[in-house]
Amino acid sequence: SMPLGNGDVGSNVWVEENGDLLFYISKSDAWNEEGELLKIGRVRVKLNPNPFFKPEKFKQQLIPGNGEILISADKTSIRLWIDAYRNVIWVQINSDKDIKAEVSTEIWRENGVQVNGYGPVLAKQSADSVLSLGKDSIAWYHRNNDSIWPYVANQQHLDGFAKVAKDPVLNRTFGATISGSDMSVLNDTTLASTKPSNKIVIAISVLSAQTAKVDEYVKKLIRFNEQNKKVDAEKVYSKHIKWWNAFWKRSYIKVSGRKDAELVSKGYCLQRFITACAGRGEYPIKFNGSIFTVDTKDPSYTNNPDFRRWGGCYWFQNTRLPYWPMIASGDWDMIEPLLKMYKSCLPLAKYRAKDYFGHDGAYFPETMSFFGTYSPENYGMNREGKHQSQIDNGYIRYYYSGGLELIALMLDMYEYSNKDSILKEYLIPLSDEIIEFYDKHYKRNAAGKIIFSPAGSLETWHEAVDPLPEIAGLKWVLTGLLKLPEDRAGDSRRKAWTRMLSELPELPTEVKDGHRILAPAAQPIGPIMNSENPELYAVFPYRLFGVKRPNIDIAQYSYDYRRFPGNEGWRQDVIQAAYLGRSDEARRMVFSRFITKDSGSRFDAFWGPNFDWIPDQDHGSVAVMALQTMLMQSVDNKILLMPAWPKDWDVEFKLRAPGKTTIEGVYKDGKMQSLKVSPASRRKDIVFCGPLAGNPPVIKKLGTIDCDLVETTPFVFKDNLYRIEWVRHSNYKRTNFSDDCFRIVNVKT
Repeated sequence: SMPLGNGDVGSNVWVEENGDLLFYISKSDAWNEEGELLKIGRVRVKLNPNPFFKPEKFKQQLIPGNGEILISADKTSIRLWIDAYRNVIWVQINSDKDIKAEVSTEIWRENGVQVNGYGPVLAKQSADSVLSLGKDSIAWYHRNNDSIWPYVANQQHLDGFAKVAKDPVLNRTFGATISGSDMSVLNDTTLASTKPSNKIVIAISVLSAQTAKVDEYVKKLIRFNEQNKKVDAEKVYSKHIKWWNAFWKRSYIKVSGRKDAELVSKGYCLQRFITACAGRGEYPIKFNGSIFTVDTKDPSYTNNPDFRRWGGCYWFQNTRLPYWPMIASGDWDMIEPLLKMYKSCLPLAKYRAKDYFGHDGAYFPETMSFFGTYSPENYGMNREGKHQSQIDNGYIRYYYSGGLELIALMLDMYEYSNKDSILKEYLIPLSDEIIEFYDKHYKRNAAGKIIFSPAGSLETWHEAVDPLPEIAGLKWVLTGLLKLPEDRAGDSRRKAWTRMLSELPELPTEVKDGHRILAPAAQPIGPIMNSENPELYAVFPYRLFGVKRPNIDIAQYSYDYRRFPGNEGWRQDVIQAAYLGRSDEARRMVFSRFITKDSGSRFDAFWGPNFDWIPDQDHGSVAVMALQTMLMQSVDNKILLMPAWPKDWDVEFKLRAPGKTTIEGVYKDGKMQSLKVSPASRRKDIVFCGPLAGNPPVIKKLGTIDCDLVETTPFVFKDNLYRIEWVRHSNYKRTNFSDDCFRIVNVKT
């Protein structure tokens, strides 16, 4: 199948050997009774006569630039696309001769079959319902008549919160309608053409809502269907194309020059496409398959398109990875669903912290439902004799640091976008509670330093004292919070942040073969239980060490001595290699990731299953971020260009940098051919690294023109002092030049 989506609604599209077009429909908030993310349904389109059963003439293309799939044979074509602005799937059929079409919905959830991919069944799943909408439309829906919410609220000691909170699962309903030009109802699940035509347009309208009564949902669905029947598909198609064109212009990395470079460029583009297809919905991207799961033939699992390994919960260690590269891509609108979910779960998180530990603040579990509770089996099914704060699953028992990384992500988003709404709506409210939790949760020693115990070091050590991710995370985010505008943060917050920063213990280290390296914790306790490298969290996500940062040798040795090298799924070695300036290693691993897809999938960017499921969103997203980081990093308001870039990879790129800055450039044949920085005032902050270190960019002589001196930046090259004079053309209308220019002047001469 090929993936398609508008950010909220998605489809897996394919054509079978008999010529039938099929596609699954999914949506980012189609949560069932168990809190599992289900498909909306499956649709089949038949043409008569059907040209698509002839393999020698058949062609199916995904056009990422337009967000569409084109299928053709014998002068008959189908254009399938999901409207970028409304949740409608359009199927436009054109032929040089008159044909007929049948379109039907195929229901597989007829008997309330459970699809739980993780843990016990705690709520009964109902069957899907077919709906009669008159002569020209068919419809179906799934409604949650049961809910896991009362069970988990009681199990997890949240009854007091549940009394005043709305059940997030019960009565949630999701479904779709199908209507078409000159089509009428053949039976409850099928529409058919009333007459042959050379042009057929089919619209599938997708809707989810939580209503007290099913009739309320049905009225919403009918109203949505009627609205879309009046829409001119061609007119909205042009707007749809404009959205996708604008998306691809936000940012890009086009690598060339060698075969491996071209495959990397393709992988980067396709992963970013898959992310865009699912990134603007009501809820965040699911790491384990996103909205593109399909049937599996693996006998170990349920053969059902709703199934995904590890179930419906968001696992923060995995969920975060598709979101980090959105910062440099400028895809900030796609980060908001993640922030909205955690903000919506904040009241429950505050209640839980107070009830479990008796202090203020908030924390979020590693494995969290879309409404904020622990996964029931992780919390522990048998609660007899246990305190409410006891978590049975040792892997996540003391895992609170996801909140710190969430703050780090928000800090970057604010630093890059300068959007006050991010600060007010998400960064300050969430940071206040997460930081307060850490402040209140741990004791201090005689020297006034925080003792992080009981604790674990990620999932690798279930017990530890002073784990590095906690210390590095707090050091990074507290320093970042203190850089916020004083009038936004307020004096009392700044005093608390400063105090906590002074109370942090030193980063744990150890000596290996005579080299000082970072340690996973001051005191790791017990056996190793997983294969993460907690010590390297000081490189990423908390960038305390790296290119142009102090003591990079400590991090370099730490990377070399890491216990668990790896380059698949959620492993982040390649990102850390890029932050450490290791171009050869980063290049090898990025290439390896972008050519390693699921053997059972034809689509080149369906990675996995690795540790999770297909398509594995961590695998591709880690490669995307690594490629960005090889090309550009930011350190203390400086923009590092090509800090880990291979000298023989040509690249054309456009990326975002802090301070609402955009960097566009072309690097070819070992030289920077062009570089555009917007705003121009940020040019002085560019630092050339990697293959450009010590070498100024190529200068093209443009002739003598009227220009104004803008700014100068001194630098040393081969023991001589130079300055760069940036000049802006004083009369754009009179010249053919649109870019700023510069010259390099020897200060002595």
